[in-house]
Amino acid sequence: MYRSVFSFIFLVCTLLLRVPAFAQTGYVPLNDQFSNNLTGKLYNKNFRFHTSIRPYNYREIEKVVNVDSLRSAQRRNRVFAKSWKQKVWDKLFNDDAISLYKKDFTIQANPLMNFSAGYDATHHKKTWVNTRGFEIKGTLGKGLVFYTRFYENQAVFPEYLSNYVKDNLVVPGQGRIHVLLDNTGQHYYLDGKAFDYSMADGYVAWQTGKYVSFQFGHGKNFYGDGYRSLLLSDNSTANLFFKFSLDVWHLKYQVLLNQYLDIRDSTMTGGYARKFSAIHYLSWAISKRVSLSLFDAVVWSATDNQGQYRGFDFQYLNPMIFLRPVEFSIGSPDNALVGFNMSVIVGDHNVLYGQLLLDEFNLKNVLYHRGYWTNKQAVQLGFKAYDLFKIKNLYFQTEFNNVPPYTYSEREEIINYGAYNQPLADPFGANFRESVNFLRYNYKRFYFSYELLYSIYGTDPPGKNYGGDIYKSYLNHVSDYGNYIGQGIRNRLLYQDIRASYLINPRYNLNFTLGAVFRNLQTEGVGTTNTAYIYFGIRTSLRNLYYDF
Repeated sequence: MYRSVFSFIFLVCTLLLRVPAFAQTGYVPLNDQFSNNLTGKLYNKNFRFHTSIRPYNYREIEKVVNVDSLRSAQRRNRVFAKSWKQKVWDKLFNDDAISLYKKDFTIQANPLMNFSAGYDATHHKKTWVNTRGFEIKGTLGKGLVFYTRFYENQAVFPEYLSNYVKDNLVVPGQGRIHVLLDNTGQHYYLDGKAFDYSMADGYVAWQTGKYVSFQFGHGKNFYGDGYRSLLLSDNSTANLFFKFSLDVWHLKYQVLLNQYLDIRDSTMTGGYARKFSAIHYLSWAISKRVSLSLFDAVVWSATDNQGQYRGFDFQYLNPMIFLRPVEFSIGSPDNALVGFNMSVIVGDHNVLYGQLLLDEFNLKNVLYHRGYWTNKQAVQLGFKAYDLFKIKNLYFQTEFNNVPPYTYSEREEIINYGAYNQPLADPFGANFRESVNFLRYNYKRFYFSYELLYSIYGTDPPGKNYGGDIYKSYLNHVSDYGNYIGQGIRNRLLYQDIRASYLINPRYNLNFTLGAVFRNLQTEGVGTTNTAYIYFGIRTSLRNLYYDF
């Protein structure tokens, strides 16, 4: 009953607050469909833009691309409608649901939803997702931006995804499920099949002047030009962070401080174990076509080896990039990583990109000891083409990722490069290689997408550590030499996702989607597991959900 009353009040508000939409503020949502056409415009040989730092800031985008004009092909020109029918039409299909613009502040609000149904034909299982939520965003004065959103969810997933959730107690990228215990101490859920989970994030951002900005909140960040990132991705659940950005000349420099939760102990009642990271990222637009970026990160636990509370280590507040010397100088056992990102614009609308991550690096071992367990250097290579074959809005992407065993893991499990039982980089963790490919096309408000992923990865038999699970200590590695990708239990995965959608409202990416997933997994010693899954629904797509594993 209360939901019906709320829906009626919300509808009345949308009709009463009839004001024209202004340019977007804050940050572009981390969703490939929402930002694909926009991203294509940012890879431009006529100006410099730091494309590897995501989410993008609307204020920075507006300096080089008019966002509203870019979307004019997706929605009709904004004019003050004369009849109430035209006003309602604009409100439903072109505008924020609620918007208010004053001299010193603005505020917009939208419903968030995912009402989907599907069928896992292989396991004869009906699936569904019931997500309700909202977002509120706005500005105060000239430099302050705020954003918040909340999702409440219940869902029944395809069998392979359901097994992942039960094993890890999290829905990928969306937070921990609500777990109850029966009289025997065993986990059970809403009805034995459905999961209940919620997610909230938001931020406050402040642009202090021409060069400096700050952001504090609970959310995700992404470094890289690819679909995946080997440096930092939006794969894991949102976390608490503080970000300082300096944008001057052809350089953009960020200091990103994070707090993560380790939820492996599902019985805790006094709060989960915490850890922190300090990340530096320097992007240099060498020319209008070439960009090079440097990355470093240090991860440490809130408690030391003796169980004493350590908290945030203020020595890592050093704003200079490459913290490894600091980490050595304090005799720290913390987890340090270094990486590089590069992109090159080829022609008018094509991009070559790549990443290199160094978890540990010893030149002698790399040159003379192939397969040594500390040779943990991950590589990404990719290519993107916008307006392929000069067909407007035809997009193609191919990407290869190669991550050796034991990458991202540490001697102390808690300071691995992961959070909320998920990797902070690629969903496969380590001990894998993958090829992921996309073909996308949109015409006006119609969108079509096809994904083809092929991966080889290794998993562990009981009691062994072959380097795929980043939540295991690398001190328990199986062998010093002869390590290779796919060792342990070898898995071959072929994943395909084809979908078509119609964009109902571009302001908050409300769309109707119909799709199908075909998944073929061959596991050594077990056999083949197939998944054939169809789905449809109406949803607001404002985040990336990585179910392709």
